[in-house]
Amino acid sequence: MKEFTFSLEITSSQEEVYNALTNSFQIELWTGYPAVMDENPGTIFSLWEGDITGVNLEIVKDYKIVQEWFFGETESPSIVTLLIKKAGSRSRIELTHTNIPDEAYDEIVEGWKDYYLGSVKNFLEFY
Repeated sequence: MKEFTFSLEITSSQEEVYNALTNSFQIELWTGYPAVMDENPGTIFSLWEGDITGVNLEIVKDYKIVQEWFFGETESPSIVTLLIKKAGSRSRIELTHTNIPDEAYDEIVEGWKDYYLGSVKNFLEFY
């Protein structure tokens, strides 16, 4: 099991970043796929046609999202923490993803950088 940390600055407000990560309609715009997501703890989410599924554990509006991602049978839960912080006129997303199965690590890292957070950045900075 491995851990991945990453941060990214986006020219956008904390509220806009938060909405892009929690509003299913906005998620569908930047992923191009149907999404099931809301901002209530205890709710199941599904992205990229079920390629990513999990449960929202803790939500602090415009600041913090904590999720458990499902990888099938694992000893410890895989926890994603996204912090959205003000960085001057921009926002900084600080990601920590724990207990990533070794065989999925490279794909998860690429996914976070290129398809997940990279797509959020492109989406918010383009519009």
